Amino acid sequence: METSHLVNLAFHIGAGAIGMLLGLGILLLQKGTRRHRRLGWAFAAMALLVSLTATLGLIAFRFLPVFAVLTVLTTYQLLSGCRAARRQHLGPAWPDAALSLVALAATLLILPTLWSSPADVQPFVVASSLGALAVVLSYDLVRWLFPRTWFAQLWRYEHIYKLISSFAALTSAFAGNVLRGAQPWSQIAPSLLGTLLIAYFFVQTWRQHRR
Repeated sequence: METSHLVNLAFHIGAGAIGMLLGLGILLLQKGTRRHRRLGWAFAAMALLVSLTATLGLIAFRFLPVFAVLTVLTTYQLLSGCRAARRQHLGPAWPDAALSLVALAATLLILPTLWSSPADVQPFVVASSLGALAVVLSYDLVRWLFPRTWFAQLWRYEHIYKLISSFAALTSAFAGNVLRGAQPWSQIAPSLLGTLLIAYFFVQTWRQHRR
């Protein structure tokens, strides 16, 4: 293995490990505090470094269609979720539209390679990743039709969904690589746990709004 590949891999694994620890801390802390925000930005930085090193690895060393889809999904959810927290009641702006179009274009570029490499494809992982990406992109495109007043509450749910999904993606990638003999369940379990966490925080947010 080339030295450059090893260095890239070291940054990828290190950022992923730190990101998972930060994500776990954020889940356990009170939300909306200064500490939450600081840890949140630190998590976003680590998760973005994971995505950047993954992209570099796919381009420079070995292109794997499955991981390319996961990289697009994770990167898009991360950046879009951070944008939701930054914009809050203001709703989406032109950078959000540009981000959605870039994610859509990247996915369309990957699809032909995905279909032409059946040996490298894990059907369930690919289907779930493409499905999740389709759902998020569809929502992000439709939300432009929403009244601006809706975003005073919607941004919280959007932020919860996208950032917890990013955390679940990091955990799923880690478990899938460490527990390769248990694939695809080692990758599915963290995603299912992430879905349960999203549901839990959705309910908590709804209750707070009702009060």
